[in-house]
Amino acid sequence: MSRRRTLGTKKKIALLVSAATVAGGGAFVMATTSNAAPPAPKSASESTVCLGLATALGNNQKFIADQRANPDAQSEARIANREAVVAEIKRKQEASGCAVGESAQDSQGAQPSQPAEAAQPPAASAQPSQPAASAPAGNTGGGAAASGQQVCNGSTVTLSGEGGAPAASSNQFPAGTKLKVTNLDNNKSTTVEVTSVSGSCALLNNAAFEQVREPGKFLIRRALIEKVG
Repeated sequence: MSRRRTLGTKKKIALLVSAATVAGGGAFVMATTSNAAPPAPKSASESTVCLGLATALGNNQKFIADQRANPDAQSEARIANREAVVAEIKRKQEASGCAVGESAQDSQGAQPSQPAEAAQPPAASAQPSQPAASAPAGNTGGGAAASGQQVCNGSTVTLSGEGGAPAASSNQFPAGTKLKVTNLDNNKSTTVEVTSVSGSCALLNNAAFEQVREPGKFLIRRALIEKVG
């Protein structure tokens, strides 16, 4: 009788040891999995989303730098506003798996104008009075462009990260100017009023950008921008 009890006890111990070993192995696997290195953040050259956010960040940083270099009575308030926008863009970079803090300037040097020019013939045929040849004048002196004229030839369009009603900011057009921005990739357009200064020809705030964006993208590579008022 005692021998049976002894064997039963030994079997129980063996079973407990086996269970502990299995549990320990599972814990080791879980620990190994949880300690796996997270995926490396994507750069602007690897993702359109990251490129759009990097461009938005660069535009806002350039605006802040310009305000500090040439301050006026409103510069302090503008800088504070744009610093909040910069912080929001960085949060979006992190949430999108992009390299946080990576910036890119929205310029024709960084974004070749050929793709936009290739998309212009349909627009020109739809509006004969707006030949593509007039666009360079818009680049050098957009504020002097006539109403209904195509401007900002070759420029990409991104968002400023600012809230509020649909609006735009620009480094070429004064406040009160109305711009029509068309995303040639989905044919969506929005007409907005310029309300402030920025570091690019046309920078849309969040509400305006949502009206023309493609899902998941923060950059419009093929954009048609027209001065309409």
